[in-house]
Amino acid sequence: MNAYEMKIKEYMSLHHIQAEHLVLEQSCHSVQEAAIAVQGSAEQFVKNICMIDEQNRFIVAIVKGEDRASTTRVGKALEIVKPRLANETEVLERTGYPAGGVPSFGFDALFLIDPKVTEQDVVYTGGGSPHSLIKLAVTELLRASGGEVVRVRK
Repeated sequence: MNAYEMKIKEYMSLHHIQAEHLVLEQSCHSVQEAAIAVQGSAEQFVKNICMIDEQNRFIVAIVKGEDRASTTRVGKALEIVKPRLANETEVLERTGYPAGGVPSFGFDALFLIDPKVTEQDVVYTGGGSPHSLIKLAVTELLRASGGEVVRVRK
């Protein structure tokens, strides 16, 4: 287990987050890779799309694996100018995790959860590294992230 995976596991323990942390042999950087790794369906995965607004606030749009986040919808939801996508360096600096392994909670950000995510009972999200995942109930995802449910998918 690497330092990023340890960090999110410690966070989950400290904040009593009811979830399963999975470290896998193969990469789960993409939804397709992750679905194969856990013999699950792409339906069960969420992506964390990281953005930055004009006030330098860090925003995470959580969408289902097959969906794409819309910067325009995020801007409308927050009543701000459309934010820009964060680059890989900014993602690591702001979340503490590398792109491809970012969890849906555990760092300072404004979390926006697309309503389609809440149609699932259980989802997989980034587990701290491109080789790990977190499996948790959507109710727990909502609690852990403190996120607002609002349409952010394209």
